[in-house]
Amino acid sequence: MSDQYFMRVALDLAVKTKGWTSPNPMVGAVIVRGSGKRGRVIAKGWHQRCGADHAEIMALKKAGQRARGARMYVTLEPCFHFGRTPPCVDQIIRSGIQEVIIAMVDPNPLTCGKSIAKLRRAGIKVRLGILRSDAKMLNEVFIKYMRTRMPFVAAKCGQTIDGKIATVTGQSKWITSSAARQYARRIRDEFDAICVGVNTVLKDNPRLDGMRPTQRLLKIVLDSSLRTPLTARLFFGASWARCLLAVTKKASGRRVQEFRRKGIRVVVCPSKEGRVDLKWLLKALAKEEITSILMEGGARIIGQALKERLIDKFYIYVAPKIIGDQNALSAVTGMPTAHVNRAVCLKRVHVQTIGPDILIIAYV
Repeated sequence: MSDQYFMRVALDLAVKTKGWTSPNPMVGAVIVRGSGKRGRVIAKGWHQRCGADHAEIMALKKAGQRARGARMYVTLEPCFHFGRTPPCVDQIIRSGIQEVIIAMVDPNPLTCGKSIAKLRRAGIKVRLGILRSDAKMLNEVFIKYMRTRMPFVAAKCGQTIDGKIATVTGQSKWITSSAARQYARRIRDEFDAICVGVNTVLKDNPRLDGMRPTQRLLKIVLDSSLRTPLTARLFFGASWARCLLAVTKKASGRRVQEFRRKGIRVVVCPSKEGRVDLKWLLKALAKEEITSILMEGGARIIGQALKERLIDKFYIYVAPKIIGDQNALSAVTGMPTAHVNRAVCLKRVHVQTIGPDILIIAYV
């Protein structure tokens, strides 16, 4: 029963609510009595949703008086500030916990290192860094959002082995298998928003739904001239207020008002090279606590975002098919690269199979 064992239990608790806690991080906590082989978990807690008890508080409530003299394992430094809930650090001190083991420091400047210092001033032993890399990966979205005040952006594409997402005629249904498409829908539930270009809406008419019926997924369409029809399937069954059309001054004022009267958000953005200024839009969304965005195309949109260094992560679904036409649409366009050593390199590559397809998860 090592420190790594108990921290792993806490991390497994944290991941249970992936996609539910934004803009807060995912956090797990366990309270343990005894040492060595005698150590045993007496209470567990995890942050279930924004506004609910934090993991530490849930665990302390379950432990009650048994927390006195025990030690706590927590995946992220306990909060120091008043937010939607009171500071966890004060309640840990009052509980009589004698030692706190923390996976990583909170990147939020309102807490960063302050709770650790306060615990030590109160005479509580603090140890830091157990399974730090796992904790960082768990909360990669929160870390980026706190450090940059920009959303974490992942791009998704489904392609053939030769990198094509459609034939030369634009036909694309279906390149990947049903199993891969279902998996891709589940991934959507881990994000605050999903983003596509207007050409994807006009060609494929997607619903842009996740798997969870209660997921508050924001649907974003990049549509400079406001060509999206009111009959688009993305509006069906969704709260119209959870749909956002990002346009430029090229959009008709009459059309803008027509959509707004329906309750659909239309944001008039600055333009860049004739298209929506993506960086401006992402900054505006971050101010609304949109911490993560899944960009599902098309090829030109992903190329634009990649060119502007706005993408953090890729989900690339590769079907065992070959189209074999150099004029067929590639997964990413708009990035002329004259030399191989100027190509975008991906790192921390993970490969898995889903049915007959291959999923590559990698970071830019």
